[in-house]
Amino acid sequence: MIETQSKTTKVTSFKMMTRKMQQLMYLSLLCILASTQLSHTLAAQLDQSPAKLEQNPCMNKATCHECIQTQNCGWCMKADYGDRPRCFLNTPKPEICPEEFIYNPDTSESIRINKALTWDSSGAAAMSGGGQYISGGSYESSASRQSSSSGSYSASGSSSSYGSSSSSSSGFSANLGSQSAFAAAAAGEIVQIKPQRVSLKLRINEVHNLDVSYSQAVDYPVDLYYLMDLSKSMEDDKEKLSALGDKLSETMKGITSNFRLGFGSFVDKVLMPYVSTIPKKLEHPCDNCKAPYGYRNHMPLSNNTESFSTEVKQAAVSGNLDAPEGGFDAIMQAIACRQQVGWREQARRLLVFSTDAGFHYAGDGKLGGVITPNDGECHLNGEGMYTHSIIQDYPSISQINQKVKQNAINIIFAVTQNQYSVYQKLSGHIEGSSSAILSNDSSNVVDLVREEYSKISSTVEMKDNATGDVKITYYSSCLSNGPLTKTNKCSGLKVGDKVTFTANITVTKCPTDPKLWKQVIQIYPVGINESMIIDLEMLCSCPCEHPGSIGYEKHSTSCSKSGTLMCGICECDDLHFGNTCECSMSDVHLNNGNNNMCRQGNNTNAADCNGRGSCVCGACECKKRSNPEEIISGKYCECENFSCERNKNLLCSGPDHGICECNRCVCKPGWTGSSCDCQTSKDTCMPPNGGEICSGHGTCECGVCKCKSTDDGRYSGKYCDKCPTCSGRCHELKDCVQCQMYHTGELKNGDDCAKNCTTFTPVGVEKVKIDEDKDEQLCVFFDEDDCKFTFKYSEVGELVVHAQEEKECPPKVFMLGIVLGVIAAIVLVGLAILLLWKLLTTIHDRREFARFEKERMNAKWDTGENPIYKQATSTFKNPIYAGK
Repeated sequence: MIETQSKTTKVTSFKMMTRKMQQLMYLSLLCILASTQLSHTLAAQLDQSPAKLEQNPCMNKATCHECIQTQNCGWCMKADYGDRPRCFLNTPKPEICPEEFIYNPDTSESIRINKALTWDSSGAAAMSGGGQYISGGSYESSASRQSSSSGSYSASGSSSSYGSSSSSSSGFSANLGSQSAFAAAAAGEIVQIKPQRVSLKLRINEVHNLDVSYSQAVDYPVDLYYLMDLSKSMEDDKEKLSALGDKLSETMKGITSNFRLGFGSFVDKVLMPYVSTIPKKLEHPCDNCKAPYGYRNHMPLSNNTESFSTEVKQAAVSGNLDAPEGGFDAIMQAIACRQQVGWREQARRLLVFSTDAGFHYAGDGKLGGVITPNDGECHLNGEGMYTHSIIQDYPSISQINQKVKQNAINIIFAVTQNQYSVYQKLSGHIEGSSSAILSNDSSNVVDLVREEYSKISSTVEMKDNATGDVKITYYSSCLSNGPLTKTNKCSGLKVGDKVTFTANITVTKCPTDPKLWKQVIQIYPVGINESMIIDLEMLCSCPCEHPGSIGYEKHSTSCSKSGTLMCGICECDDLHFGNTCECSMSDVHLNNGNNNMCRQGNNTNAADCNGRGSCVCGACECKKRSNPEEIISGKYCECENFSCERNKNLLCSGPDHGICECNRCVCKPGWTGSSCDCQTSKDTCMPPNGGEICSGHGTCECGVCKCKSTDDGRYSGKYCDKCPTCSGRCHELKDCVQCQMYHTGELKNGDDCAKNCTTFTPVGVEKVKIDEDKDEQLCVFFDEDDCKFTFKYSEVGELVVHAQEEKECPPKVFMLGIVLGVIAAIVLVGLAILLLWKLLTTIHDRREFARFEKERMNAKWDTGENPIYKQATSTFKNPIYAGK
């Protein structure tokens, strides 16, 4: 038992080791391709310069599918191709890779169905049943068109290629067009978009332009379904709509003879808190009201438009409690129940939604205990009543929008003034919808429908269902003959006008799931149940990577019969590895559990052979450089002779100084340093006239003097024999220059100057300038009067002194005058301020006195009397006096 377990463990260990060796082989192969692609030999063979090779976007692409997913790159699947990179930018020479081994697919387009538009450029309708064969394509009649309950587009009802449009035609042509178009509509052959189906093979990041045309057919069928809020507040609107039913039918028949009309109504969910659930209120929620309901299809779409007024008149109003209504439930059912409502496959589908209140949406059903999400399916019974009103929640705005797009419905929100802003914002989130203001009694409903239909039918907007991996941008000049502009919408169209949109289609990236490499994309005009179908195939892989294709061979002799040849590259089995699967796992002896003998040290993350060679059967084969003098060597390809330090762009300072061995410079005798740029001899640091090394003022490094800086100054020069900032003999010569030239200083006495200054006599100059070639030294001093005097000296042979003739003295300052001037200025400013103050006070006093005199002159009382004084008065009454 123990022996059996031991054998099982060994086999498992060997299999794990085999898988690891195979992974390492793949990594080694990638390293080979990436490194060899930079060589100059390859650049010459591919007729590319090294500069172009560095910018090559195809470099480092190790597989065929990676290569063709890069723009402008092709693959060579020749088996015996050597170590050259197979992914190329420019077509290689035939002797390197023959044409039959090159796979470089191009974007291709094939129009499969291209039926003529119903309304042609001359203004006449195309003959019904006019299918068209396309070269290399197939034929498909629109009669074979099938629709699903969800209303998704089918191939046959779409497409068209634009032709020139004509806004006028003869009466005969117009009559013929109308009759033919009507016949075509009856036969289900109306075509307003062209082409209808296109096959497209497209490479990644390549832009392909595809033209799609649209032309509105004359007398195009129209289905109008009037969905009305029948709560109590809309009772007068119902009566008005009933009275205007015939007028609405006549108006729409004036637009198209092929017109059908339907009617439906809604209230809200029969649950608290939406409606009252008291039994009496459930039967009669208000005066002259019937029981509430969610949605009812009163009249399916029918040519018998005369019965519309009758159905509207017979429909009873109801009542609810809260302000919002269950309109979203009604919209969803009116769209989803295509057969019950009677929507036609080829018709302009209009849903007029009339209300004076807001709406409930997804989540509001929780108020009534309804938590099941809306499933978007049809739930009408035989009487046209919505059966799931109290079972599932209201739909969301996105569900409504998705259903509208699937079924090509144009919703017209006809709402009252107080609700217009809300529904205007809602129409911005539902494709192909619009909003308009309905009068309080719906008296303008006919004009509203006619105007909104005119807006819808005169505008075409192109949309698509492309995924995130495909980007489509639209350009068109609409009805003008000007340049193309970025737009997917054209307005102002009339019957017979034809516009062309150029769709720029780009595959941005390949999906991770190969099943998504083939997609069916629809480009369709909003509100029209026709589309152009694009059978898109993304060129994300190569045929030679799949069994049964040329270039795919199992147990290939090119792979030592131990692997599969795919696009010229061997994919080895679990027991072999190597470029041609030439290495067997059983031939490799592993030491101390190390399962890779091509890696230096114990670093498991390191690349095989340091990324500069390939591991062949457990040993490194180092890469060959395009320059034969450049060699990579070592057991792990760790050494090279071309990456050492350089000096003046010379490796190791040139062959006379040293050579590069295993990534470092080995210097020749007489040279040292990391780049062999330093001389070991110090002869070049000795002054020519003898003396110490670097004149005793520096050190000799690499045969060059490095001068020192001392307290006296900084030394310079090739031999550190110069010191421009050192004082030198300036102090020694100062006193003699001062007494001889300016008769000042400590030796200004004539006898002292003559006795002590006998070695030189200064030469006067206007300006002292230094000539460095003559080794002259500059001296600058200040005397007791703060006057600056400058002189220079040189000692080439004998001492020569040149002094500035005139000293530079600061200008004299008359301090007493400055002090007196300041005092006088202060006094004058003070007097000026006093005079100004006196002047201002005098003016003010005179004005006050003048005003006083004016008031006194205007006084009406005598200045000699007190105007406040009043004499006392006494009243006496005789009690005996009786007035007689």
